Amino acid sequence: MALDCAIIGGGPAGLTAGLYTTRGGLENVTMFEKGMPGGQITSSSEIENYPGVTGEITGMDLMMPWPEQCQKFGLVHEMIEVTRVSKDGDMFHIHKADGKIEEAHSVIICTGSSPRRAGFKGEEEFFGKGVSTCATCDGFFYKGKEVVVIGGGDTALEEALYLAKICSKVYLVHRRDTFRSAPNTVERVKKTENIELILNAVPDEVYGDNMGVTGIVVKNNNGETRNIEVPGVFTFVGNDVNNQTLIQEDGTFLCDMNEAGQVIVDISMRTSIEGLYAAGDMRIAAPKQVVSAAGDGAVAALQAISYVDEKLS
Repeated sequence: MALDCAIIGGGPAGLTAGLYTTRGGLENVTMFEKGMPGGQITSSSEIENYPGVTGEITGMDLMMPWPEQCQKFGLVHEMIEVTRVSKDGDMFHIHKADGKIEEAHSVIICTGSSPRRAGFKGEEEFFGKGVSTCATCDGFFYKGKEVVVIGGGDTALEEALYLAKICSKVYLVHRRDTFRSAPNTVERVKKTENIELILNAVPDEVYGDNMGVTGIVVKNNNGETRNIEVPGVFTFVGNDVNNQTLIQEDGTFLCDMNEAGQVIVDISMRTSIEGLYAAGDMRIAAPKQVVSAAGDGAVAALQAISYVDEKLS
């Protein structure tokens, strides 16, 4: 039996889409998420801008109740990777990692994005051995020690603040002298005594031994280098879109994309393919905020409900 709606991805967008599709009347909805639901936000150390949530709360704490709420209305979570979504006639085919294929009348893609590599020498060699993209996951290992944070956006500054609470010192390296983060966050960073700003500079090389990272070399705009001896380097330099499930056998994408690999959608989250919707960080002009992703998921779900109801009536 074909699914009324297949949701690919289990972050804030996918979970909200699951909640709205099932509560809105679709009876056969499956969310495909290869890991535990919650998305990238579960690795965030502090959330202070989600409406209605006051006090200190982690991303994990924020997302914990979402799956249970969705499943209460009938959402099924299948813990498996979807390798490809294709369309034959008016039916979508969901290609799963186990080789099985399921049919669906509609699809909502919510596969989000992944932390981008900064591209400096030694980054790949020492990734997981001193180089990390998750302060919440790995910050504990550097308690009382010095670390380097690379980046200038909200995530970089928020995680620098988190690390400053458990590390003796945090060096914040940013390629510009201004930040893309919220003014309040920037002000908090500047007032934190054990955060040292290294501006107009980029990472040149991270080095170490068979035990892991022992230091990093940064280079400023004048070409001058500075060696910083630290056991941990955290990079927060943006994200790459997880659009692999939309790549077809001939190498083209199932729907229209922009040059950055983001899905082109209208205000209703509709793609160029009828019955296919995209929500969250993978769509064009995504604000990359939990509340925005949740809103996208709700909008996409309402559209999918109307589409399926009309199709099956």
